Amino acid sequence: MRPSLSSWPRRWRRVTALLGAPAMLCAGLLLAGGPSQAAEAAWTPKPAPMTTPWTNQVPVDKPLNEYPRPQMTRADWLNLNGIWDFAVTGAEAGQPAEFPDRIRVPFPAESALSGIQRKITQHDTLWYKRTFTVPAGWNGRQVQLNFGASDWRTTVWVNGRQAGAVHSGGFDAFSYDITPLLNGGTNTIVVSVFDPTETGSQAVGKQRIRETTPRPGGGIFYTAASGIWQTVWLEPTAQAHVTRLDMVPDLADNTLKVTVRGAGVSGHRARVTVSTGGGTVGSATGPVGTEFTVPIPNPRLWTPEDPFLYEVRTELLTGSAVVDSVGSYTGMRSVSVGNVGGVQRLLLNGEFVFHNGTLDQGYWPDGIYTAPTDEALRFDLQKHKDLGFNMVRKHIKVEPQRWFYWADRLGLLVWQDMPSMDLRTPDAAARVQWEAEYDRVIDQHRSSPSVVMWVNQNEGWGQYDQARIADKVKAYDPSRLVDNMSGVNCCGSVDGGNGDVIDHHVYVGPGVTRPSGNRAAVLGEFGGLGIRVPGHEWYPGGGFSYENQPTLAHLVDRYIGLIDAMRETQMPLGLSASVYTEITDVENEVNGLLTYDRQVVKVDQARVRAANQALINASRNPAAPVTLPTGQNRSLRVTTPGFTDRYLRHQDGLGFTEVVNSSSSALLKNDATWKIVPGLADDRCYSFESRNYPGQYLRHRDFRIHKEGGDGALFRADATWCTARGDGGVRLASYNFPDQYLRHYRSELWLATPGGAHAWDNPERFREDTVWAVESPWAP
Repeated sequence: MRPSLSSWPRRWRRVTALLGAPAMLCAGLLLAGGPSQAAEAAWTPKPAPMTTPWTNQVPVDKPLNEYPRPQMTRADWLNLNGIWDFAVTGAEAGQPAEFPDRIRVPFPAESALSGIQRKITQHDTLWYKRTFTVPAGWNGRQVQLNFGASDWRTTVWVNGRQAGAVHSGGFDAFSYDITPLLNGGTNTIVVSVFDPTETGSQAVGKQRIRETTPRPGGGIFYTAASGIWQTVWLEPTAQAHVTRLDMVPDLADNTLKVTVRGAGVSGHRARVTVSTGGGTVGSATGPVGTEFTVPIPNPRLWTPEDPFLYEVRTELLTGSAVVDSVGSYTGMRSVSVGNVGGVQRLLLNGEFVFHNGTLDQGYWPDGIYTAPTDEALRFDLQKHKDLGFNMVRKHIKVEPQRWFYWADRLGLLVWQDMPSMDLRTPDAAARVQWEAEYDRVIDQHRSSPSVVMWVNQNEGWGQYDQARIADKVKAYDPSRLVDNMSGVNCCGSVDGGNGDVIDHHVYVGPGVTRPSGNRAAVLGEFGGLGIRVPGHEWYPGGGFSYENQPTLAHLVDRYIGLIDAMRETQMPLGLSASVYTEITDVENEVNGLLTYDRQVVKVDQARVRAANQALINASRNPAAPVTLPTGQNRSLRVTTPGFTDRYLRHQDGLGFTEVVNSSSSALLKNDATWKIVPGLADDRCYSFESRNYPGQYLRHRDFRIHKEGGDGALFRADATWCTARGDGGVRLASYNFPDQYLRHYRSELWLATPGGAHAWDNPERFREDTVWAVESPWAP
């Protein structure tokens, strides 16, 4: 029998606004109970290795006090974040008699913001405890206890009795109806969490057991985040209530396909109303648990440039009476792969839009897995927009639902990774657990318009059954794209051969990625350009990158060179997306466009934004390809002012420029004449065969340009050049190093890199020196 709540004062009823309103009124936490004010006053956070702009803005008593589930909101709820009693015991120990420490929930025990900041291993169990009372205004309703996420195996007791089953999973939300466990007064919650991190077999992403303070090394793996790391809260519901709302936009018939799922239902129906600006757009009623459609006439489409969201209200009905009501939102958009101009492309709302984003690992120096505030959670996504990106790959971590809300609202395409298991091949039990957690992750975020792709596995980490899993995920959520393996060319990974994309990792890149069968070509990771910023290093002097840059100016030039290469040569040849490593530094990695503490933007924001936007815009308005006359002889003239009488020629097997005119020798005229033929490595590009040495071609080797003959894949790639538009001529980019261009420098020919560190990469007149006029041949 549910205990009576009639004696609790109704003045504590709280009503919060939906979609981003403050989590609770000040009275809420006083009512919630927990450690005494004296204990809270005694609690202090640990010093963070680096402080973000929000480190010192985190409240002690009510951190992260925004409504935690924006796609299914209710008016009444109670935030349980704040100071809890805390203890660490041996892994096999039972509940401790004493809880000697205090922890600020929901920050991981390893983090400074938790106030604990200690290493947690497979030999430990974490214990949390607090008290609360239920607002009297909730009288007559069920009380749900919700966890945004807790890593990894979580058991919950209320007033000494276990609340439901043990939850296994570190990245998905879970809930318990605790109504039968309440006592009508002050209630006690106890939570235990066991997290073996990489020593177990569960999904861990990049977490590894290690000391919590800065240290050398660490590579691409980081500090673990154990225990409760997302918001814990209570909410009242009717006995029959909505538990999930699945929404799939369908642009083919301008409808929203809706499935309302519920608990305690028996013959109930659901009414879903879509509105905007206070006016109803469409409404429909259907049975709970069965898909039905809501008409959305003349929909305003969701795009990164116009992330328009409709308001959604779902009411659970018994007869004509409303027994439960939840608020939500949706965006009308479609994602698919289709043929555009003979190339498989990623389509948004039926049109090719290049996905240009970064690798976002979601780590914080003060909160590790948990952003210090909601403003901080939004900041990284807003910075993507400020820098001109339209996409983000959430890398081997699943963020709180408010992160997806901000992505939906700000307008970012999201590639969501399923966090990987450890690098070893998983056993049967681990596979069952991983797939079950993946299903729950999909369920919890399947209605978010920003999520456009599920990324199943990464670089072969814990890989198995790649093709089967890709088919399973596609069947489970056919409305989105599926990447069976990110980095099929890397690290021993095995391509399942299916899914919607073929995904390469190339550092520094951009490399050569081409469509495969019905799959679009994407560059799932590239870049990694790094520089340490003194005063903003997690481990001073210990940071690494995939390519260190000597100055911030070089970093910007090098980055823009990579982006321009994709726009000029790789996108026209079939590339549909790119993911730059990375948006911020992470621990010992200094690959970020921002420092780990988010205090410094390393790049010129305006220049980076312009380059990123130019890449995206080029996909919507593609320029005509630059073509050359194959099978014909031509001469290549320098276009740099002051040197326009010089031509590309070979001499003693090397490439040079030299003045050529009508009085030049026949030998010089022959050396300056090249037969243009289809590219030896790709016939959409070009190769240049010597006029007087047939079978020998213009190729790069160790950056220098040679005239050589040869065979094999490497030679063919080195001797193939792809065209890009230049002022007054054509630019010739290396086929296998598309960010590098044929350049004359002090009369010598080099393969030069924008932003590179060699003498021949000198930024002065770089673009002019890499533009060639294709002229009539000196030796026909």
